[in-house]
Amino acid sequence: MGINQSYAVFGLGRYGAAVAKELVANGAEVLAVDSNEELVNDAIAEIPYCKCADITDPEVIKQLGIANIDVVIIAMANSLEASVMATMLCKEIGVKTVIAKCATDMDCKILSKVGADCVVFPESESGIRLAKNLLSSGFVDIMDLSTDVSMIELEIRPEWIGKSLMELNLRKKYSINVVAIIQDGNVRTDIDPEKPLNQSMRLIVIANPSRLRKL
Repeated sequence: MGINQSYAVFGLGRYGAAVAKELVANGAEVLAVDSNEELVNDAIAEIPYCKCADITDPEVIKQLGIANIDVVIIAMANSLEASVMATMLCKEIGVKTVIAKCATDMDCKILSKVGADCVVFPESESGIRLAKNLLSSGFVDIMDLSTDVSMIELEIRPEWIGKSLMELNLRKKYSINVVAIIQDGNVRTDIDPEKPLNQSMRLIVIANPSRLRKL
């Protein structure tokens, strides 16, 4: 995923609006849809492409061009039926990634069964955090420590495999500091800078958010 992907957000409640606004603020192409005209009117100033429509209607899904969207975020946890219908319709027309917000464990199981590629709990994952993870391709997770510092769990890039942290010199190239390595479920802070990296590893790094785009 990343900024070059296209996104659709179904549902403009607090969570859905936060996802959409964060994506738009970072330059992503976003289509936001809600059946509540008032919510659409409230959001349109910050989300240019807003539509008032019923996304449980197959014809509406086709007319909106959802088949051409890379990632659909379904943010309607208050209506399991609508979430299920939207998820099924999106997967039927070939949307690659469908992320669904859910209210309970059972809802998550149901949405996964009908095709959702990822389910999220609004209590544990804010809309802004989800948007940042979507935009930051290759970043497994992001935690803001302050407005100037973030902690990121980073996948090992193909070109890094077989090279050591000393060789890569990530601090100089990207202004990021590696604080731990995750491998086989274990987090190690006693890092050997000369040990070659492999695909099964993940790095925990600290960086200034404004420098992350270099990656």
